[in-house]
Amino acid sequence: MGTLLRKTIGDLFDEVASRFPDREALIDLPGGRRYSYQELLTIVNQLARGFLKLGIQKGEHLALWTPNLAESIITEFAAVKVGAVLMTLDTNAQPQQLEYQLRQSDSQTLILSEGTTGTEHIGMIRQLCPEVDSSAPGQLNCQSLPELRRLIVISDRAHTGMLTWKGGLESGREIPDLLLSERQRSCDVADVATLLYTSGTTGAPKGVMSTHFGIANTTLASAANQKLTEKDRLCLSVPLSHMFGCICVALAGMIRGAALVIPSAIFDPKKVLEAIATERCTTIYGSPAAFIAMMEHPEYRKFNLQSLRTGIMGGAQCPLEVMKRVAGEMGAKEIVIGYGQTEASSWVTMTRPDDPLELRVSTVGRALPNVEVKLIDPLSGQEVSTGAIGEICARGFNMKGYYKMPAATANAVDSEGWLHTGDLGTMDAEGYVRTTGRMKDVIVCGGETIYPTEIEEILFCHPKISNVQVFGVPARTSGEDVAAWIRLEEGASATEDEILQYCREKLPVPSLPRYIKFVREFPMTLLGKVQKFRMREISIKEYGL
Repeated sequence: MGTLLRKTIGDLFDEVASRFPDREALIDLPGGRRYSYQELLTIVNQLARGFLKLGIQKGEHLALWTPNLAESIITEFAAVKVGAVLMTLDTNAQPQQLEYQLRQSDSQTLILSEGTTGTEHIGMIRQLCPEVDSSAPGQLNCQSLPELRRLIVISDRAHTGMLTWKGGLESGREIPDLLLSERQRSCDVADVATLLYTSGTTGAPKGVMSTHFGIANTTLASAANQKLTEKDRLCLSVPLSHMFGCICVALAGMIRGAALVIPSAIFDPKKVLEAIATERCTTIYGSPAAFIAMMEHPEYRKFNLQSLRTGIMGGAQCPLEVMKRVAGEMGAKEIVIGYGQTEASSWVTMTRPDDPLELRVSTVGRALPNVEVKLIDPLSGQEVSTGAIGEICARGFNMKGYYKMPAATANAVDSEGWLHTGDLGTMDAEGYVRTTGRMKDVIVCGGETIYPTEIEEILFCHPKISNVQVFGVPARTSGEDVAAWIRLEEGASATEDEILQYCREKLPVPSLPRYIKFVREFPMTLLGKVQKFRMREISIKEYGL
């Protein structure tokens, strides 16, 4: 079992900054700014004191709605120092999602950027809260969001009814260090540090309450597994609005005293490649789709990426050929595969850097230190035998619960502390887990249970196919039929009959796709996860099912 951290994130940050004061901590390439750990600590503390000046209380929910900015990371660490609970919003959140999360979370403060294409964030919040125009900054009284009091905008321009981030930073000069020290000492490792929302693909999004203890220890375990040190330089190419970015990358880098490199405000394959080459990044993170986007960029070959050593690929099954290229061409020979959930305070299992490449592709690794994993029969609740398919359950650093959703919490975490992930998989005798899909994605066709990943693995081997997603759609009689969306390699062409003939040679009849569609792209989340529920909705409409 690994050593457990029993320190708040604010205290950990202070400790790391004192050990590596002169090492680079944050490189903001779009903003042209660089911070050493001492410089970053200074500005984080100043903003934290500014939060005290604004009256932000311990336990208060502070919402952050920005793309990847230096201010986002500074805000994240300042929030935990004053005991505020960080809630993040997708950069491209729409009015309905924005209103739901701000209201359901009871957020009292919203820190927002102007947006990624102009001032769309400003316009959206004014649409939700027209009272902004007649409110004094910091004294919002919004009918649709009654708890929201402060709007703080990251902008060089003034906006009516809103405070500015720089103003909050400057106001921190008026607060003595002693008051921040007292607040920070009042924080406990068992306190909630983040309130991050699930995607809501199977119902209303749920706010996951994670503690300092939970996210610090899963992050320490993953950082140790990657062998991160203060000499590493982490390319932050995943959104800070998700746990992958704000915890799995940003916090992992901080815990080890490594440098965080922001290549762009939103994911841009070319800018990520440029950042790796110019800043000599040693680690890279993302979904298989993100790595494919980088390797398919027209200028990919011109960048020297040999500084790369490791990183994490997560969010979806990784095709063998993609992993071979990442380890070979990109140089990230020690890259690992991770599996986790927000409800588990991030990672549950991970492959090891010295695992054979085939194992790093075919599995999502073994349980992290201090985490237990078991697979159960979803109907009986009994553990399944080695190699049999069951629901993946985890116990170790699970969430404190869903915010204001006790019934959903009880449904997700049982009385013995096991998180029921809703994911299906198998586990071998050495503890390596293979995922076979979400329980809700399993296809039942003609009485047969079909796992989409098994079909996808076969199709990935077709020389003309770049990417493929398989899902179920309602059959015209009963049960479901198999549907496949296929993206071909650049310049390749194929017919449905050609793909179907290939499948007939390798798959049983019930697994043969009933519907085949060639596409240029898939519906994606910000993290690069494919949205199969959207493909299902589109297909049902297209085929009149």
